[in-house]
Amino acid sequence: MNTQLKKGILELCVLSMLSERDCYGYELVNEISKNIAISDGAIYPVLRRMNNEGYLESYLKESQEGPPRKYYRLTKLGEETKEELLNEWVEFVDGVNNIIKGI
Repeated sequence: MNTQLKKGILELCVLSMLSERDCYGYELVNEISKNIAISDGAIYPVLRRMNNEGYLESYLKESQEGPPRKYYRLTKLGEETKEELLNEWVEFVDGVNNIIKGI
């Protein structure tokens, strides 16, 4: 898949996953990688930017498997942004499908 297209989709994937439950970075990578091929390092710049923009907030949580993990959760702004991006995505996919199917 085209790298630029994947970068744009990654934000929606992260917001969607975090709307279900709080996650730490590596957990997000593992879950997203089940459906989209991404590198381990691809997610962290997105998380940092989205945290700085107020879509997410982070907190540390103790782990039984090592040092505390940095978890992320959606803010109200993040939830609103997820809904906007999801609507844009659905419209975009519908438009592309109309074009490639010759409708």
